[in-house]
Amino acid sequence: MSRIAAMVMLSLFTLASAHAEGKDIDKVNGAIVASAGETYGKLETVNGAIRIEEGVNANSAETVNGSITVAAKAQVGSLEAVNGGIRIGEDAVIARGVETVNGGITLASGAAVGGTLETVNGSIRLDHAVAGAIKTVNGDIVLGNGSLVRGNILIDQSHSWSLFSFGKPRVPKVVVGTHSKVEGEMVFKREVELWVHDSATVGKVTGATAKAYSGEQPPEE
Repeated sequence: MSRIAAMVMLSLFTLASAHAEGKDIDKVNGAIVASAGETYGKLETVNGAIRIEEGVNANSAETVNGSITVAAKAQVGSLEAVNGGIRIGEDAVIARGVETVNGGITLASGAAVGGTLETVNGSIRLDHAVAGAIKTVNGDIVLGNGSLVRGNILIDQSHSWSLFSFGKPRVPKVVVGTHSKVEGEMVFKREVELWVHDSATVGKVTGATAKAYSGEQPPEE
């Protein structure tokens, strides 16, 4: 993990220091495709998906109704969606934050995010990847295969309610998997199910009691 972390920090520094001089793309209705190997400024659409192809360098990508897909080895300043999931490919680097309200966030092997991964209603999954911090309200969190979170993990309290809501709210599941590490604190302001693999390392935990497991996946309860 130390070699990967060093490479990630170098990539983040390089991206943060660079100024993307490419063109902006701004749409109301329609998808955006950032072509492989090209440099862009801001990529923005209201109703449409954004696809960032391999090796692209862009300042930011933002959509309201649509997903964002980042291909391998792309470098982007930040990603933001409202209604849509975000997928970050192998060895891609996001210098700042990644945020969506209704949708999940997935990081493939070698991907790195310098800032916070944040959702309200959506899972967050890392596979041998690095994130600065993680925040969600109703989403599951899975750190798999030697992933690293340099800062805190927070599951915030849900303030939403409905006259038509019945029964007990769904309990988010948090899994710190094999050889994964959380360097900051884990703070849970609502009930969660927390599993920590025997080979994983975590910091201070507030608001939950961790359950240990040793297999590839935690047991179902």
